[in-house]
Amino acid sequence: MSPEFRKKVRNILFLDLETVASKGAYEQLSPRMRQLWDKRAATIRKRGDYESFTTEELYYEQAGISAEFGRIVCIAFGAVYFNEQDEPALKVSSLSGDNESEMLQAFKTLIERYNQEQLVLCAHNGKEFDFPFLCRRMLVNGIALPRSLQLSGKRPWEILHQDTMELWKFGDYKSYTSLDLLAAIFDIPGSKNEMSGDQVTRVYYEENDLEKIGRYCREDVVVLAQLYLKMNLQPVVRAENITRVAP
Repeated sequence: MSPEFRKKVRNILFLDLETVASKGAYEQLSPRMRQLWDKRAATIRKRGDYESFTTEELYYEQAGISAEFGRIVCIAFGAVYFNEQDEPALKVSSLSGDNESEMLQAFKTLIERYNQEQLVLCAHNGKEFDFPFLCRRMLVNGIALPRSLQLSGKRPWEILHQDTMELWKFGDYKSYTSLDLLAAIFDIPGSKNEMSGDQVTRVYYEENDLEKIGRYCREDVVVLAQLYLKMNLQPVVRAENITRVAP
C-alpha cells in the first residue's frame, strides 16, 4: 500500500447496523402508532411486493428498516491498522443490547475518541440507511449527534462519509447492489453463513439470540472492509490478521 493510502485507511471506521421492529408485534404498538403504521403499510403495499401481506405481517417484515418504527440492536465497527510485521490487519468489534439508548451513547463515546476532522465513516448503503438511521435514533433517544454525523449546513465535500454501494454505482442510480453480491464478484468470503439481514427481527424476538446477531453484524463489517480495499485496488487483509472481538 502506498503511504497515501495507508494514511487514508487509518482514518476510516467501517460500520454496520442491525435493526429490528421496535415492538415484537403490531398489537404491542400504542393506538397512535398503530394508526400511523396502518398508513405506512398502505404505502408499502402500493409498491406491489407485499400485496398479500396483512398489516400485522408487514409490521414484522418491514418496520425494522424504518427509523420511525424500528430500533437498533447491534452496531459493529472495524478499523484497518498495520501490525508488527507491517502487514495490514483488521480489528472488528460490536455493541449490542436491548437498551438502545445505552448502546448509542456508548457508540458516540467510541467515535468521539477519533479526530472528528479526519474520521471517515464507511458503510454499504450507508448514505441511504446506516448514517440517517443512526442520526434519527440518536435524536429519538435524546442524544446529541457527534460531529462526524452532523450533516446540516455542510457542503458535500465536507461530509467525510464513504459508501461502497455509491462507489459501485459510478453515478448510476437505477438499482441497489447488495454487499453479498459485491463480495461474490470480488471473490470475498460472504457473511451469510448463519443468517441473513431479513431474519434479524425473527432471531431477536423469537430466538432471543443477540450473540448470533452480533456475529453476523461483525462479519458484515469484515466483508465491508475487504470490499473497500478491493475497490481501491489494494490487497485484502489476510484471514490470520483479522481479529473479531465479541462484546
